[in-house]
Amino acid sequence: MFELSPQDWTAVQLSLRVAAVSTLIALPFGIALATLLARKSFWGKSILDAAVHLPLVLPPVVTGYLLLISFGRKAPAGAILADYFGIVFSFRWTGAALACGVMAFPLMVRAIRLSVESIDRRLEDAAATLGANQIWIFMTVTLPLALPGIIAGMMLAFARALGEFGATITFVSNIPGETQTISAAIYTLLQVPGGDTAALKLVVVSIIISFAALLASEWLSRRATARLHGA
Repeated sequence: MFELSPQDWTAVQLSLRVAAVSTLIALPFGIALATLLARKSFWGKSILDAAVHLPLVLPPVVTGYLLLISFGRKAPAGAILADYFGIVFSFRWTGAALACGVMAFPLMVRAIRLSVESIDRRLEDAAATLGANQIWIFMTVTLPLALPGIIAGMMLAFARALGEFGATITFVSNIPGETQTISAAIYTLLQVPGGDTAALKLVVVSIIISFAALLASEWLSRRATARLHGA
């Protein structure tokens, strides 16, 4: 019978929370950076672009280690955040969200950037001739036209965050109920004799959630595109 244990359900719920929080927090930064890379030419643009995409090519364990020495409790940035703002990342679910956000960020930026680059600049120029300022043009013209790409970027980031393992386990370990996501729970079960069946159940749940996220992305993107074209 397909039934998850309470600990498995906790891992599923934690994974959904971590993926959702990391995606939502990364979104404004993703939109800003994607727009900057799509629209502006400046010295160091290639370096910035490479830095954004670096988590895609680095081993996830390396990314997790860099987060640990940067935002760990005794690291400079981590100590400042903990002492002055009460924000602790190491060995907390918030750290898992940070790791997932970093790993998923390049996919979000890429999707949004492609969408912004495809926008006809004449539409924005027309709004400018009518007296709209740059902020108003961005909010009422650029963002709505880039909405399909924004949705796609969010869903890609969510799906990537949902399956993150290497960076997360390196940065925040594998603590049941606190940092043990679906991927970490599957890894733990595979180390236990006879845990294959329970691990398979979580694999099925992970596939269902990821597949649903991709279907939702496609459906929302089509709806956004249809509304833009007045369909």
